[in-house]
Amino acid sequence: MRLRRSLIAVAGAAVTAIALSACASGAADAEGSSAAPAGEGFPVTIEHAFGETVIDEAPERVATWGWGSTEAAVALGVYPVAIAEQVWTVGAGNYLPWVEEAYDAAGEDLPALLTDDGSGSTVPYEEIIEAAPDVILAPYSGLTEEQYDTLSEIAPVVAYPEAPWTTAWDENIRITAQALGLEAEGDALLDDISGGLADTAAAHPEFAGKTFASVWDGDGFLYVYSAADPRVSVLTELGLEVAPSVTELDTSDGAFVYELSYEQLDKLDADFIVAFSDSKEQAEAFLAKPELQAIPAVAAGKVAQVYDPVTVSSVSPPTALSFGWQGGLPALVDEIAGVLGQ
Repeated sequence: MRLRRSLIAVAGAAVTAIALSACASGAADAEGSSAAPAGEGFPVTIEHAFGETVIDEAPERVATWGWGSTEAAVALGVYPVAIAEQVWTVGAGNYLPWVEEAYDAAGEDLPALLTDDGSGSTVPYEEIIEAAPDVILAPYSGLTEEQYDTLSEIAPVVAYPEAPWTTAWDENIRITAQALGLEAEGDALLDDISGGLADTAAAHPEFAGKTFASVWDGDGFLYVYSAADPRVSVLTELGLEVAPSVTELDTSDGAFVYELSYEQLDKLDADFIVAFSDSKEQAEAFLAKPELQAIPAVAAGKVAQVYDPVTVSSVSPPTALSFGWQGGLPALVDEIAGVLGQ
């Protein structure tokens, strides 16, 4: 289970025209190229939680770590040569479907997969050295300062702006575009995706003002995703609102998730719940579990379910390539509409 995002640490927005033109799926060797378009405006200085990073010239060999920056780069026409594997989602040695399809469509070699323990907590320095990147993009990750310092001896590293695993989906794209010298293209991509979200909000006026809480059952407690979590904040762009109780009960001190004991479940008041699970069986068990009936929305049957690793990943949070993946955010939007229409 991917603790960093799925457990501890979603709309008919189609893949944007830029993403489609960049769509591509690919194991690049150390001599390959990231096929980067010529960015301008270098050197680029990016401020982040650990200080600032200077990128002297347009990167040609990009490595990514964490979540979403791979897709952001690809949607901008840059194909990283090394990316973090997503073991919880697709298993070791496999690629996220929207990433693989994108590399294939562009005729690019698939990137090297960097070994990840499933939580992003262990960085494979030797593998990154072997990939010989000239920039490492990790704007949505769990890098520690020590890991950042070590990676910075290999290549310039772009870390998250504030806290681990809390960078908003749009900020992830914006930072990636800046690092690649493609800010205008990044703005166009963001405008396209935001336009799709606005269209979805307009198509679902019943979403306006409805409150929600996003959770995962931890058996004895719930993981509750805070308002800082991108998988939560993206839903607010559809007119939905994070339930005040989510913030009132938050003990995370700014993190993306916190634990809520079963004894406090009655305090988690919301119009509906978004429940994440590993499988359909776990999703069904969530609805039937007696202890969870203490949540008012669960007792009322107001639960939008998201289950199976690929589907959960596609909306946790959505990325530049997964916004239009039909099994992901579009399906979640339909699920929410059904729940609110009951």
